[in-house]
Amino acid sequence: MTMHASTIDSIRKSLVGLRMPRALEALDATLRRIEQGEIDGIQAFDVLLMEELTLRESRRIKAALMMARLTTIKTLAGFDFAFQPSLDRNRILALAELKFIERAEVVHLLGPPGTGKSHLATALAVEAVKAAKSVYFSTLADIIASLAKAEREGQLRERIRYLCRASLLVVDEIGYLPVVPGGGNLFFQLVNARYEKGAMILTSNRGFAEWGEVFGDPVVATALLDRLLHHAVVVQIEGSSYRLRQHADLVPEHVRSKAHINPPPPPKKRGRPPGVKSDDQDAG
Repeated sequence: MTMHASTIDSIRKSLVGLRMPRALEALDATLRRIEQGEIDGIQAFDVLLMEELTLRESRRIKAALMMARLTTIKTLAGFDFAFQPSLDRNRILALAELKFIERAEVVHLLGPPGTGKSHLATALAVEAVKAAKSVYFSTLADIIASLAKAEREGQLRERIRYLCRASLLVVDEIGYLPVVPGGGNLFFQLVNARYEKGAMILTSNRGFAEWGEVFGDPVVATALLDRLLHHAVVVQIEGSSYRLRQHADLVPEHVRSKAHINPPPPPKKRGRPPGVKSDDQDAG
């Protein structure tokens, strides 16, 4: 099949006019495939459209990740479930179907430092972005700082409204840094505004019984938990430090036992060992 130069030139001009750079770039190679009999005209049309669609989807995801403040990208494929046998892989994959976002539920990822909570939270956020869900990711300290700044500038209501726009709000590192005075109340106003309207993922190294200490106010902590546990999925990660596993042999034994740091398990030992509890703890 021979294509006239004038027709090809017209196609190029159309692709430029339609702002389809990837299709334009792939045009010559696609035409050669037609001439060699590898594909027909309909298939070539499909190839060019798919090339352009892939580029646009990649750009959309990149822009959405930036808007979500997801500067470090983690995936579920990159999470070592074998290292955390207390974690139910199928349960996490079920969360990745994102039905919890549609139900405006709160997912709590709890466990000692370094066990993969932030990795899982980020990976679920990335899945949401790919599914065209609006996402906002932040640490608790940064969120409270932004709310406090907005309050000082008389823009608190607008800031809370902005943080309520996202279909999924991820709040990382609850309990890692002390909450500034009044910060718990500001966070409560945000949680209250999103209650039963928008999904959240929270990560924390502190149990719920310690939230009064975390937020410096038992009353505020109780009010927060009243809303955050009403429609909730609680995932408790019991295990060794995921980040420090490669350096476990360098850590003194007495420190290792306190920090829940152990060497990686032998490759042959997979699955849940006897005596380790499942993380199936739903509250709602």
